[in-house]
Formats: sequence, structure tokens, C-alpha cells
Amino acid sequence: MLDSIARLAVAAPKRVLAVAVMLMAVAGVLAAPVGSMLSAGGFTDPDAESNQANQVLTDEFGRGFVNLNLLVTAPEPVTSPAVRGVVGDLVEEIRAADHVARVLSPLESADPVASGLVSRDGDAALVIAYLDGDESAGIASSTELVERFVGDREHGVRVEAGGPGAVYAQVNEQARKDLTISEAIVLPLTFLVLIWVFGGFYAALVPLAVGAFAISGSVAILRVIAEFAEVSVFALNLAVALGLALAVDYSLLLVSRYREEIGGGADAEEALRRTMRTAGRTVAFSAATVALCLATMAVFPMYFLRSFAYGAVSVVALAAMAALVITPAAIKVTGHRIGRPGKQKPLTESRWYNWALAVMRRPWLAVAVTLVPLIVVGLPFLDVKFGFPDDRILPTSSPARQVGDQIREDFTQDAGLPVHIVLRHEDGFGGPGEVDTYAAALSQVPSVVVAVGPNATFAGGRAVGPSGGEAAANADHSFLTVTSTTEPFSSESDELLDRLHAIPPPTDTTALFTGAAQSNRDGVQAISSRLPVLLGLIAIVMYMLLFMLTGSVVIPLKALILNALSLTATFGTLVWIFQEGHLGGLGTTAVGTLASTIPVLMFCVAFGLSMDYEVFIIARTREFWLASDRSHRANRESVALGLAGTGRIVTAAALVMAITFAGLTASEVSMLRIFGFGLAVAILVDAILIRSVLLPAVMVLLGRWNWWAPHPLARLHARFGMHEPPAQRNPVLAEEKA
Repeated sequence: MLDSIARLAVAAPKRVLAVAVMLMAVAGVLAAPVGSMLSAGGFTDPDAESNQANQVLTDEFGRGFVNLNLLVTAPEPVTSPAVRGVVGDLVEEIRAADHVARVLSPLESADPVASGLVSRDGDAALVIAYLDGDESAGIASSTELVERFVGDREHGVRVEAGGPGAVYAQVNEQARKDLTISEAIVLPLTFLVLIWVFGGFYAALVPLAVGAFAISGSVAILRVIAEFAEVSVFALNLAVALGLALAVDYSLLLVSRYREEIGGGADAEEALRRTMRTAGRTVAFSAATVALCLATMAVFPMYFLRSFAYGAVSVVALAAMAALVITPAAIKVTGHRIGRPGKQKPLTESRWYNWALAVMRRPWLAVAVTLVPLIVVGLPFLDVKFGFPDDRILPTSSPARQVGDQIREDFTQDAGLPVHIVLRHEDGFGGPGEVDTYAAALSQVPSVVVAVGPNATFAGGRAVGPSGGEAAANADHSFLTVTSTTEPFSSESDELLDRLHAIPPPTDTTALFTGAAQSNRDGVQAISSRLPVLLGLIAIVMYMLLFMLTGSVVIPLKALILNALSLTATFGTLVWIFQEGHLGGLGTTAVGTLASTIPVLMFCVAFGLSMDYEVFIIARTREFWLASDRSHRANRESVALGLAGTGRIVTAAALVMAITFAGLTASEVSMLRIFGFGLAVAILVDAILIRSVLLPAVMVLLGRWNWWAPHPLARLHARFGMHEPPAQRNPVLAEEKA
């Protein structure tokens, strides 16, 4: 197939490029409305306990679980007649609005300060609107309500919006703005680096064209998927960054190999065919490896991670396809502008060859010097604490963030984040009296302010007032609301949830908990329960693919271990900076936790990209090994020549890729900043320490065992494995035999 692509590029290169441009234009038109179709949520398991409870609240009691917090501030106390009148009018207007299931009013609370609806100084109040429908519908409704109700009112009253509904809506908008800013920073800088790396203006255009094709196509695919399923807005940022990064990887490998073949004396057509048979096959294999690694994120039920699987797999496949089609066609059209060999010299005279030999002279020292700092820097990850993203992922200038900060500072609690408990009635249920007993017991838990049941409000174990005045029970279910003084997503909040779970529910009922704390717990549980499946799939798939590439049972195991090691420093750095707040959290707000989805996402992406570089180096090393006499000395020389042939490519590609992902650190959404910074660190650590030092050191220690496989597996590889042609000439070994 790759030979056919090479022949097509030679026969009709201009047609190939014209078709690519047409397809890119079609994809661009299809992808145009994608930004408005994506969502900022997707952090919880749809089948988790919290979402089951939310479904009951929505379907049977009309109480939506996406809430919009409207913060009312005034120049005088909110208890004054003038301000009370404005607040009352606001409450009535919101209750009359479409898609509003329930409204909490500070005017209807027995103790609005204690319940978190009025600030301690009395100058601000919260009106909380719960919106009907699912998460996406709630976010859409929030956007409409913010536009309608936020602003100045009479008597100097100011209304601002916060809470999950406003946060998600502003994250959507901010992520789209950040993508534009990131592209404005990354593209010019990347192009300048590409001119230096590729050695020319026209050659530097090739990866940009490949990247544009891959990005436009993958975004169009996300748009189509969004018609049928929820897709996270963050998948768009990953598709853009990953598409450009892989385009550089694959284009650089193909162009470099073509120039090498030309420099070796091959004519243009033969050089192109040989490039496609060797480097082209490596690109196809590498893309399959990266795509399958990223596809494993589909095992998670939350659409935040599943969206990355959709976007990543499509962009990897399209980047590889574009590189294998556009690059040879561009080489043929431009001729010497891209394909000139430049100054050629034997691989044995390159700096990478000499570096590899220097590392392999003292391999144990190289292993120690590399492993010790990786492990030390990675140690903070042992103290990782997972949390749920809230308004603090937004910049301090964001209105929703400012509302959240004021609630944390001026109010006794966040009234928009209580614990809701849905009781599912079964045969033998004793009736409302048992629910009251349960509510009284809940109200006695330390830090609980009140427990509101269907019939009364309880504090300290006794009834202190009526319920909220709304239906909270039917024949099949009843629900209670527990408010407390604990800060959401804190260790105290987690301990409170444990204490509430420990209170036995009424006989013949099942208690389903929901609320921010329970959703956070469910999200962590959904990830941790499926993590062994994810790791197992990655290990099995990567092992099998590398075995098909190399015919060895040792190299795949070595690759898995080295790839895991390359992430230790990254994860430790994330905890040290972004969880613990060192270095000022690089401009983010340290809340003492990391979003549980970030390490999983980074592991899959970084692991896949690390395997990308592994394939580049090992495939070239194997070419020299196949051309050798298979001795211990031949293994050493093959490793040195393999690194000499790919070291510059891997390092240059890693530099461009690090720049691409580092562009995400300009984002004002902290999750994107953490993601971009972490991937940039992971890529640089992998290219500089793992591939340049640890890989040659380990391979020389293993010697001929690198290429070993038991006889049955060797026969299996001979029949079904990948068979690249050996190197035409191994300069060192040829000289030794002469």
C-alpha cells in the first residue's frame, strides 16, 4: 500500500495536493459550528449513585441538579425594605422563567445567614435557581438566564452569576478564546522552529499543511459525533495541539529519510519509494500505536475522557494519512526545495553516534544518573489528592469565579452545594415518621447546619421549622437536603460525607446521595475502578504491537517500563506545583487537589507520544541489526547507529511538540494550563533523558537479549510480523568486515 502511495505521488502529485485542499475546505465548513456544540462538563459517571439520585430529583420532583447562583449586592443591608423588594421581584421573575425547576430565596429562609443565603455582614444575598434537564440543558439554560438577569437594578442593587451553571458556560467561552490565543502564539513560533529544523521555508510548510488537514478533519469528526453524543470542549484543544505535533513528527521523519536516501546516491523516485517502505511504514505503525493507546480512554464512562478518545484517535489517524500522502506529493512537486540532501556525512561521524557510544561505555552510571532524579522528582505524586473542578479553574477576573470567591469569603456556607439524599421506598417502608427520625439523626452530625426533610427542618436533632414548602415525597421516593459549614471538596467535606453515609436510612429504603461532594467521590471511584482495565489494555496492546515490529519479547517490556518512568517526574511536578501551590501554581489557584481526570488523560497522551519516539528509534535500530552479524558488538553499534539516525529527528520533533503543548499554558482555564505544562514536561523528559540516555544504556546492558524471542513466537513474527528491509549499509560493521 505504501508503495502504491509513493507511485501515486510520483505520477500525479499536483492532483493529490489539490484533492487534499478540497477535502480540507469541506472539513472546515463542516467543523465551523463545532464550538457552540461542545460542553464543559462530563466529569461524572452517568450510572453513578449521584447521577441516579439526580435523575430522580429531576424526573419526579422537578428539581434540576445544575444550579445557577445569582449574587445580589447592595449599598445597604439586604434586609432593608427597598432591597427586599428588589430581591423579591428577582425571585418571582426567575421562578417564571423557562427551564427553572426550583428557586431558593433568602426571603423565605428562617435563618438566611446560617443557611448561606445572606452574607455575614448582611450586604449580599444569594438567589439559587435549579434548572431542569440534564447537564447540557442546564448549561444552555444558564447562559440564557445570565444574559437576562445579570446587571444593575434599582436602588443600587447589582446581580452577578456564579455556581456550576455559570461556571460551565464561562469555561466553554474561555476555552474557545484560549484556543485562539494559543494558536496565535504557537503557530508563528512553531513555523520559525520548523524553518530551522527542516532547513528551508518550503520544507517547513509541509508539516503545517499536514497539521491543517489533520486538525480540520478531526474537528469535523468531533462536530459529527456531537450530533449524537456529548463531547467535551477540551477535546477541541487537544485535537489542535496533537494534530500539529504529530504532523511535525511524521513529516520530519519522512523528509529526513528522503534526504538521507538522496544523499546516499539514490535517484528521486527510488529515494521516495524507499522512504515510504521504511520511514513510511514506521509512521503508519507509530500512528497505530499512539491511536490505540489513546483509544483506551473510551473505557471510562464520563464523556470528558471519552471525548478525548474520539478526538485523539481521529487526529492521529488523519495526521498519519496526511503525512503519508501529502508529504511525498509535496516532495515531488517542489523537488530540490524540500528534498535536497544538504551536507551529508556518515552516521559514525555524527554527534548522536558519539553520544550514544559515550553513554554505553558506562551504562550503569547512565542508568543511575537518570533514574535517581526521575524518582526524586516523582515522589510528591505519592501525596496526590483528587478533587472536582469548580469555579477556581477560571481566572480571578471571571464573573463566576468572583462570585465563588465572595461566597467562600463572606458566607457561612455555599448554599448551592448541599448534600441531597434520595430515599427509594421498598415494600415494608414505615412511612413519613421514619424519614423524620432519619433527618433528625442527620442533623446531629458535626458541622451540619440543618437537615431539611419532607415534613420539617431539623437542627441538632430536633425540629426547628417547616420543610421548604415544596413536595419532597411521593409513593416511591422522598428526599432530604443537608447543609453544612464544611468547604466543598475539602477533607472535612469528605469526612462529613462518610458520617452521613454511616447514619442508617429508614427500614426498607435505599439511600442515594448526590451533591458536589458525592459527585466528586463517584468520579474518582469511576476512574479508579477502571484504571486496572486501562493499564492492562495499554500494556497488552503496546506489547503486542512492539512484538510485531521487532520480533522480540524483551524490547516491548523494556519500552513499557521506560515509558512509565518518563512520566514519574511529570506527575510529581504536577502535584508539587499545582496541588501544593509551589512556584505560585504557575498562575493557577492551588486548591489542594488535582482534578481526577487530568492524570489519566496525561498518562494516556504522554504514554502514547513516548511510544511514538520509541518506535522511531527502535525501527531504525532494527534496520541496522538486521544488516549486522547479530553479535554483541553489533548490538552496540546498531543502537548507536539507530540513535544517530533518529536522535536529531526525535529531539527536534520533541522541541516542536513541547512548544505546541506549552502554548496551552497561556490558557486562563487552569485545567488546560496544567495539561499543557504537564505534557510539555513529559515530552522533554522523554526525549532528553529517556531516549537519549536511558534507552541506549539499557539496550547495551541487555545486549543480544534485546532481540530474543522463544522459537514459537519467532515463527509467529516471521509469518505475521512487520518486516522492514535492513539498512542498505551499516557503515561501522562494513568497515569491520572489510
